[in-house]
Amino acid sequence: MPSPASIPTLAIDGVSHSYGPKQALDGVSFTVEKGAFAVLLGPNGAGKSTLYALLTQLLPLRAGRIAIAGHDIATDPRGALAGLGIVFQAPTLDLDLSVEQNLRYFARLRGMSGRDATRRIHPQLERLALADRRRDRVRALNGGHRRRLEIARALLHEPEVLLLDEPTVGLDIPTRQRIVDDVHDLASDGSATVLWATHLIDEARAGDQVVLLHQGSVKADGEALALLDRFDCDDLGTLFNQLTERKPQAPLQGLSRTAGAGR
Repeated sequence: MPSPASIPTLAIDGVSHSYGPKQALDGVSFTVEKGAFAVLLGPNGAGKSTLYALLTQLLPLRAGRIAIAGHDIATDPRGALAGLGIVFQAPTLDLDLSVEQNLRYFARLRGMSGRDATRRIHPQLERLALADRRRDRVRALNGGHRRRLEIARALLHEPEVLLLDEPTVGLDIPTRQRIVDDVHDLASDGSATVLWATHLIDEARAGDQVVLLHQGSVKADGEALALLDRFDCDDLGTLFNQLTERKPQAPLQGLSRTAGAGR
């Protein structure tokens, strides 16, 4: 029997899903090791949101296997969900509550005592630069601060896996990059294993695991710079276009071999 240290924090094996005759996912398989930052990269319509709906049990798993922190979602759905922190693409905050009230409400839903909630809330607000906004109504926050709040909320119950579905859509470039940096820091300091779904290639960094999904299938899976070497591409934009058979309509570069040593 494998030791707990050898079990991937997230394991997806042979997962398929159809909407009637339309095949959304076709035998998707990959694993994410503890403490990794994995980028689920793919164009719109690749199947990323369908996979997230299966991971969060918004859709029933009919084919394949998913295990989260060693808990099989088919046989132990409660244990699997307990290990997840989730930031969906669509905002889900109560705009008329304050920052701290949103977090306390979530903590109560998770069954935390008031004392436990206080112990967990304040470090997350500090970590995500929201401590001085804790009494502000969410309606008064900009898009970047709202996303930070959703990340803080997803971390309150100390999940082993943090799922983020297109979390920077609609944000300006500097705000996007700050949030990408912050979530990379969460993975690097051991706070959570991250699966970050995006169609924006500039959000992947050197050292990240990149899972490239297209038309419901995994086209590549590996460390970002190693993939560039394997497919003999100078940058991630070229690899993205090559594997998705996409004709470039605008310059795409993203991570490159020459700049890969930096974040």
